[in-house]
Amino acid sequence: MFYHMTVAGLERDLPICKVTDDLYIAGFVIFGDQELTVACAAELLKRAPEYDYIITAEAKGIPLAHEMARQAGDAKYILARKGPKLYMTDIFESSVRSITTAKEQHLYLDGADAALMKGKRILIVDDVISTGESLAALEALVNKAGGNIVGRMAILAEGDAQERDDILYLEKLPVFNPDGTIKG
Repeated sequence: MFYHMTVAGLERDLPICKVTDDLYIAGFVIFGDQELTVACAAELLKRAPEYDYIITAEAKGIPLAHEMARQAGDAKYILARKGPKLYMTDIFESSVRSITTAKEQHLYLDGADAALMKGKRILIVDDVISTGESLAALEALVNKAGGNIVGRMAILAEGDAQERDDILYLEKLPVFNPDGTIKG
């Protein structure tokens, strides 16, 4: 089963994937889809508020944040990692439970990146916002670092995220019943 959609002027067929016995989602992955990543980054930048740094969570938001920063001429964007790395010092941590992840995960921010964010305008970006758990974990990291969140952006808003007025997104992504029909 697939869900056909148009996003940033491009058509894609997304596979419908089981989350639970009665909840299915359309799998949206920009990894490897350079054409879609470039188009979505351009459309989001048209709507983006003024910011100093973009932040995203590892991993699916990386190509989007990278391309947005490249198109905007930003020298740097910030990445919250799923695990601490040897080069990271003075690490900030936040926990998250995503709809596509079976267990609790943690996001880590390097102290040097946190220092860059202090008092700066921070734009949070991701590929899909659904439950808002990843978004909340990123917000916690930005707040802990003393950054000022000026926007929350995603390519797609899934499920309840579509009703939030604090997220800017390009398209709505429905959730599905086991037979592939859209949940009403």
